[in-house]
Amino acid sequence: MVKVVDIGNFTRAGEILAMTQSGISHNIASLESELRITLLNRRRNGISLTDSGERIIKNMRNILSEAESIKQETASILGIQNGKINIGSFSSFSSKVLPTIISKFRGEFKGIEINFYEGSYDQITRWVEEGKVDIGFTSLSNPLDHLESIPILRDRLVLTLPIHHHLAINGQVKVRDLQGEAFIMPKLGCEVSVKKFLKEQQVSPNIQFNVEDNQTIIAMVREGLGITIMPELALPYNLQGSIVKPLLPEPSRDISIITRSKKQSLPAVKAFIKTTMDCMKDLQL
Repeated sequence: MVKVVDIGNFTRAGEILAMTQSGISHNIASLESELRITLLNRRRNGISLTDSGERIIKNMRNILSEAESIKQETASILGIQNGKINIGSFSSFSSKVLPTIISKFRGEFKGIEINFYEGSYDQITRWVEEGKVDIGFTSLSNPLDHLESIPILRDRLVLTLPIHHHLAINGQVKVRDLQGEAFIMPKLGCEVSVKKFLKEQQVSPNIQFNVEDNQTIIAMVREGLGITIMPELALPYNLQGSIVKPLLPEPSRDISIITRSKKQSLPAVKAFIKTTMDCMKDLQL
């Protein structure tokens, strides 16, 4: 059932589990009959959890996690490196950093399966809380008492503007000079850091657009539709027609690993965290 909920489709889940759609449907119906509750809403446009299902799914994920833990501990005893890790990450970290970490990890642990989910900061936090992912890479605006976080990277926020903009002649731009400037606000999470920084500096640019896609933001900046503040990780490799300037004072966002408990994590998860920490020491961004 967990795979059906994660995929959102009986047929796709069946393909992954090597089962027929009718077989999966029958198994879930039998479970609902045994528990005497309805777990799934079945509609033409897809499936969703009922209120009862929302409560039960957390226990199901815990059972699967414990089963995986037994498998990995057994494998560790036998000297076999296998298992499974579910990872959640946001787009800029996924494209600029995560491939290096996964490549290094797979070089050491070839038998461990890696499942990858990409989403916003809030989605990643929720996935860790629910047990959908074992590890989340995210930027926390506030500490979370119920999750363990491990800081791994400080990512500078920089000013991006058209190459012929009047502020482009400065080596470093004072944030107060952004007052009233046409501004494109990034979304998908990093706007929290940007808005917090601007509020702390008591600066109010003239927000023209709120945009999710980083490539779209850069294209709009290049066309003179506004300036923006973005994390360095989110910058594309090709900035043709636009330029990046450091800000004074210099803002940043902190990127962390989050997990429900590092101490109680699966052996493969602990190994992945260690690989990540090793990579961050050597990574040149």
